[in-house]
Amino acid sequence: MTGYEERKQVITLLNDSIEAGARQTKACDVLGLSERTLQRWQTDQTVSCDQRSLRNYRPPQKLTEIERAQVLTIANSDEFGHLPPSQIVPRLADQGRYIASESTFYRILRAEKQVNHRRSERPTQARTKPRAVCATAPNQLYSWDIT
Repeated sequence: MTGYEERKQVITLLNDSIEAGARQTKACDVLGLSERTLQRWQTDQTVSCDQRSLRNYRPPQKLTEIERAQVLTIANSDEFGHLPPSQIVPRLADQGRYIASESTFYRILRAEKQVNHRRSERPTQARTKPRAVCATAPNQLYSWDIT
């Protein structure tokens, strides 16, 4: 969106170039501006500003900061810290508590960069390379081809 001051400057430059002999179409092409946009900006030989009202919309159901903090507290508690939201919400429902929906839990955890593997994992074990078996005489080692 172009601001009012920038519009005035663009129109002044265009008018100067047109008075100097340039065609309006070519001047608009150089600036990357459509002729219709120029006509819309110039109503009654004056530069008009954007008359749209700004919309500051807040959904009425939006969680408050206290409710968001409560979701994070529950999701990070000892009881639920290792569970994904798909298991937290039903367990809270079994207790008769409703904090937020499963998707809201995911949305809040994603915003806080906490959506990852939440279960406790077994520590990685060192893998050992199998020892090589070497036959030193006939009929000591048998194998089969599974290909």
